[in-house]
Amino acid sequence: MVRSPLAVPRGLAFVLIPVASVFSQTQAVGAADKSTVISFEGGQLTITQQKRYGEKVLAFDGKELARNYEVDIDKIVDLGNVRVALVNVADGGNLCGPAKVIVWKPKGGTIQSTKVEQDRCGAPAAAISNGVIYFVPYLMPGASKPLQQWSPFEGLITSGNVIYTPEPGTGWKDIDSSRIDMIEIFRNEGVYKEAENLLGEKVTEIATHMIVSDGIDKTESGVFYASGCAPHNCGVDTFMAVDPNRQKLFFAQLNGEPEPDTWPAVKAWPADVAEAMDKALGWAK
Repeated sequence: MVRSPLAVPRGLAFVLIPVASVFSQTQAVGAADKSTVISFEGGQLTITQQKRYGEKVLAFDGKELARNYEVDIDKIVDLGNVRVALVNVADGGNLCGPAKVIVWKPKGGTIQSTKVEQDRCGAPAAAISNGVIYFVPYLMPGASKPLQQWSPFEGLITSGNVIYTPEPGTGWKDIDSSRIDMIEIFRNEGVYKEAENLLGEKVTEIATHMIVSDGIDKTESGVFYASGCAPHNCGVDTFMAVDPNRQKLFFAQLNGEPEPDTWPAVKAWPADVAEAMDKALGWAK
């Protein structure tokens, strides 16, 4: 089991190799399609723009490996004696990141490919160590996800579970009020424990809604606050406030009722914070 606020396994040295350092590419324009051609393992990887439907097709010597509206080479790396191409494949737009298609050719074998994706919304970041590619998930506060690894010899396997963990030993005194960020502040252990005490299992949902926010405001008393919503399904429904001076957190969320759910109970809120929450969420009640 791996515990890290950045979801990166401790003790592993990762190497990310820039694309430009491992291959060159040329552009060829035919009568109907535009192609990227890359020399790979005695053949050619091609990414061809389809004129009719606008999709891009990834192929090796004419054998189709993947297709979607966004296809591009991430990097080509050497894992032991095997060259491996990592290719980003996505629907386009910003709803999800790209899946990762792994392409390789075993010694004496034929071209192979496999796709890596998590939660049907793109692949975790790829990092390389000791001949293995680790897919390291980004974690929201309170969340945990499997850590997967791939090699040409074992394929894709689960190597552990990554758990969000705040920075040990940090507390309210360590908060820099000039650099408040509603997601990053959960990395503070004192803040995170207070959020868990108030929200319990809802901490991941509330924090995730802070990703989609129009910015942070501040009351005259020094309380920082922001409102947000569920990514990809937005209509402001969540409020969060941080009071570094009183060392308090305040959360609210619309629930379909006339008054939102609040943590702690709204009667315990300072008047200016309750007013800020009402203005942020009031129009949506």
